[in-house]
Amino acid sequence: MRSNKFLLVLFSLLFAIVITTACAPDREEETSSDSNEENTSGETTDNSGDSSEADKPEELTVWANDEEEQLAAIEKIAADYEEQSGIKVNVVAKSMLEQLDELSLAGPEGRGPDLFFQPHDRIGDIVAQGLAQPLEISDEDTGGYSEASLQSVQYEYEGQSDYYGVPAVIETYGIFYNKDIMEAPETMEDLKASLEENTDASQDQFGFLMKPNDLYFAYPFFKTNGGYIFGGENGSYDTSDIGLANEGAIEGGELFQSFFGDGLIPPSTTPDIIDGLFTEGKVGAVINGPWSVPSYTEALGDSLGFAPFPDMNGEAALSLVGVKAWMVSYYSENTEWATDLALFMTNEENQKHYFDVAGELPTNTNALESIENPIFSTFSEQIENGVPMPSTPQMSQVWEPMNNALQFLAEGEDPSSVLPEAVEQIKINIDASGAQ
Repeated sequence: MRSNKFLLVLFSLLFAIVITTACAPDREEETSSDSNEENTSGETTDNSGDSSEADKPEELTVWANDEEEQLAAIEKIAADYEEQSGIKVNVVAKSMLEQLDELSLAGPEGRGPDLFFQPHDRIGDIVAQGLAQPLEISDEDTGGYSEASLQSVQYEYEGQSDYYGVPAVIETYGIFYNKDIMEAPETMEDLKASLEENTDASQDQFGFLMKPNDLYFAYPFFKTNGGYIFGGENGSYDTSDIGLANEGAIEGGELFQSFFGDGLIPPSTTPDIIDGLFTEGKVGAVINGPWSVPSYTEALGDSLGFAPFPDMNGEAALSLVGVKAWMVSYYSENTEWATDLALFMTNEENQKHYFDVAGELPTNTNALESIENPIFSTFSEQIENGVPMPSTPQMSQVWEPMNNALQFLAEGEDPSSVLPEAVEQIKINIDASGAQ
């Protein structure tokens, strides 16, 4: 009886071994296809690229902004990638303003894109929502992009700093001026002198105009003097450290305020007034970005000039920089190839084509510097002194309090009381938003 039990147990063990062996993966075959192997002659064969080629998808989907010129440029570049790689690229026209809401619904259902297009200052929200993947890109991959554009797409999440996009478009601002009225201002003193010498408010003539309540354009007054929005480094912010009311910020607020009132810039000035009077030839200089070049050129022709933001206290003025980037969807199953497509779309040749068709400034430094239009090419000088707009979600709580504070400054209120009140309101807003 005991002998029969022994045989039964032995038979069961042998059967289990046979089943286990039959079900196990073929380790020898897997190793030979995924790693370096030695052939019969003793030489080593590198198959490290085989798995990537084997994983090549049949198609990729890109959500591109729906503006006509931008879409046309991307469709041409996508067709070139398709011809080069053999991967079909589906370009879907979708407004940047709608992409995130749709991605949060379409992504989990498998209907979303591999790549989508967003401004970098939304990265914090995008990462918090789990909509984008960190990218594996090398120093060689990033070598052609401007430093400011790369800093813009870096973000620290859960203690890890990564690239969350491939920079495609870069924007900042400077001084457009009318050559018939003034020369290019090199310092803030030059700009102030033009304002005082060429202003006759009764005739709607001004040496210089700027919007009173816009932190985006006013930031050089604060940053160049030692103010800042959040402490920490780009992509890794200390949002409890707000430097918009420190000693340097107050000094910058006083300089900003000096351009308003007393017969100079009216505190009620609006963008429509600024653009209207400038294109009529009644204003010496204004602050604006590359998006205004077509309308300004049409109005002023050869009289239009552009200069970097004037120096302050002997130092180059630091302006805010915005970047639009291609981001890989968290739900994409083709991360490596989607990243490859994003890098292809933003290489030097394709960024030149994109600029020629869509008119947006390249992040590739060679492409930017090769632009023949002197107005566009001069933007490269200001971009070198650009400061990426903070991409943390708390940034959305900064704009309204600071824009209100700037309006109060333009109306003559004391910077040493207005700016601390604005910072306190920002902190209250951040606490109330729950974005810590």
